[in-house]
Amino acid sequence: MKLSTKGRYGLRGLVDIAAYGEDEIVSLAQTARRQKLSLNYLEQVFGMLRRGGIVIGVKGVNGGFKLACDMDEITVRDVLEVLEGEFSIVDRNEEDRQDSVQAALETLLWDEIDRKVNSFLEERTLGSLVREYRRNI
Repeated sequence: MKLSTKGRYGLRGLVDIAAYGEDEIVSLAQTARRQKLSLNYLEQVFGMLRRGGIVIGVKGVNGGFKLACDMDEITVRDVLEVLEGEFSIVDRNEEDRQDSVQAALETLLWDEIDRKVNSFLEERTLGSLVREYRRNI
């Protein structure tokens, strides 16, 4: 799986908002400026994150976004599933004829890779990304 710009921009924007906002509202324009990202595209991505329950949007002059819950409760998997969909290393097509070779590949390779990647993404939280970001700035 190759992450699209939605996933990459979404994570960058969320790390920025969590790092600079704590529990406060952060302007997406400020985030776009700091992270050198397209504001228009970031607005689309954050619309998806809002609908997915990751962030809360606030309208108005002092509007922007804040996290919907504590940053240590938001996993990278949560974010990427909202933006990219469920992870699977191969496209699953029920119409494919299941033979013994395909069954062995699924059981011993594809399913195991999916489990390991999803487990890895669940272990990484937005909070851990923010703490690493703060160490490096």
